[in-house]
Amino acid sequence: MPVPDGNQLALVVRFVCDQLANGRRFRVFSAFDDFGHECVVQITDFSISDQRWAGKLDRLARNRSLPDTVILGNGPELTSKAMFFWSKRAGVKLHFIQPGKPTQNAFIVSFNSKFHDTCLSQHWFPNLAYAPTLTEDWRREYNEERPKKILGV
Repeated sequence: MPVPDGNQLALVVRFVCDQLANGRRFRVFSAFDDFGHECVVQITDFSISDQRWAGKLDRLARNRSLPDTVILGNGPELTSKAMFFWSKRAGVKLHFIQPGKPTQNAFIVSFNSKFHDTCLSQHWFPNLAYAPTLTEDWRREYNEERPKKILGV
């Protein structure tokens, strides 16, 4: 995959699914800082609209500078008009990986695999209210306590 334009590396966005005890599926969208190997945002819900995702990125921009490029999969929430208009408003380029080529998004795929194996698969979710708290706790632990070999920490 070509390196994104600009001085900053990319924010990478993907989602992972799990289910509640009653079998209803939910999703967790994650935005991952490719440079700092940090999960900067997660949203957990049954459905996550494109407007909600764009709003979350706007809130993220209040606390940290946005990268020049956001790398995305090709899901409908990420290829929508809301994301297009958000990118224009925020001055961020959207870079879509090729369909069926998850290795173009390798860090987030690896992150989501760790997240699924060490968080989602380890817990029984009685209801959706339990999931966001648990996923946020895991995200904080991942960012603050887990060593990042690639960064020498």
